[in-house]
Amino acid sequence: MDLKQLNAFIAIADLRSFSAAATTTGLSQPTLSRLLKQLETDMGVVLVDRYHRPLHLTAAGVFFYDKISAVLTELETITSMTQRLSTPSTVLNIGFVPSVLYGLLPEIIATLKLHNANQNTDLEVNLKDISSYQQIDALKTGEIDVGFGRFAHQDPWIQQILLRHERYVVALPKAHPLAHVGEQRLIDLANNRLILYHQTHLPAHSTTVNAQQIQTAQINSAVNENKPSLDNESNITNTNLANAVTEPLLYLFAQYGIAPLMTSKVSDLQVALGLVAAGEGITLVPASLQTVRTDQISYQRLVHENVTSPIYLHTLKDFVHPKVPDLLNAIYQVYEKRGITYRQQQFV
Repeated sequence: MDLKQLNAFIAIADLRSFSAAATTTGLSQPTLSRLLKQLETDMGVVLVDRYHRPLHLTAAGVFFYDKISAVLTELETITSMTQRLSTPSTVLNIGFVPSVLYGLLPEIIATLKLHNANQNTDLEVNLKDISSYQQIDALKTGEIDVGFGRFAHQDPWIQQILLRHERYVVALPKAHPLAHVGEQRLIDLANNRLILYHQTHLPAHSTTVNAQQIQTAQINSAVNENKPSLDNESNITNTNLANAVTEPLLYLFAQYGIAPLMTSKVSDLQVALGLVAAGEGITLVPASLQTVRTDQISYQRLVHENVTSPIYLHTLKDFVHPKVPDLLNAIYQVYEKRGITYRQQQFV
C-alpha cells in the first residue's frame, strides 16, 4: 500500500461517494476506484461496500479507517515539524485565549520586543485568538509556535508549563443586591442565573452523581458556610459531584457541593459580560477581566482561595521555537515587576 491509496480511501470513507471524493481530491472517479481496489487487493480485505448509496464501510473498513486516520494525522505532524526544523522562522506565532489578552499578555509582548530590540535582533510577533484545545492542533500544524491557554492537556506531542493561578471574581449587575458586598461566597450566588461562556470543557470523569447527593451536598455546604466539610462522607459527596461536572464554572461550584439553580449558555466571555451588564444574570471571570464594562458591572472578590483559573504555556516537545525562551523570560520579568508569585520553569 502507498499514501495515494490511503488518501483515496480516506476521502471515499469521509464523503461516502466516489464523485464527491473525486471533487475533493482532484482525481477522476476511475482513478479513485482503481486506487481503492489496489489497496483492498494488497490487504486481501474488502473495505467499502459499493452496493449501497451512500457507500458503506465494511466492519473491516471501519476498523481500518479509525486506525489509519490517526496514523496519517501523525505523519502530517511529523512532516510539518521536519519542515519547520529545516527552516526556522524569525516570526513567533502566539496563540491565546481571549481572557489572557485582558491580563498581562500585552505587557509581556512589549517586554519581549524591547529585549530583542536591545539585542539588535529582529522579531515579528503574530497573535492569534484560538481556544485552548484548538491550540494543540495549531501547534502540530505550525499555525502557532506557542500558546497561552487555561486548560491542562495530555498529548504526546505537547509540553506544557503552568505559569500561575489567577483568582476568579464574580461579575454582577450594578443594581444587584450583592453588588457592593466586598467578599462573596458561592453558596450566596447559587440562586442567581449563572451565565456560562466556556467553549472548552474539562475532561470527563466516570463518576455519577444523583439528585439526592447534590441536595445533600448543598445542605452540607450551607451549614458549613460554603467551606468543604471535614466529615469524610460529605467530602466524598462533594468530590464525586465535582468529578461529574465538566463545564468549568459549574465545576467551581461543584467543588463545594453546589449546583446553581439557573444557567444560561452563551458563545463567549464578552457576550456573557454583556448579559451581566444588562441585568440578565451573573458570571465568574478571571480577575484580569475586572476592568471591562465597569460602569455597568460590579466585580467582587470571592472568599474561596482555590476558585482559580490556571494559565498554561504550551509548545511542541520536539521543536521549541528559538524565541520561546525569550518569551518565558519576559513572562517572569513581568511577574516579578507585578509581585506575582511563580515557580520558574523552562521547556526541555
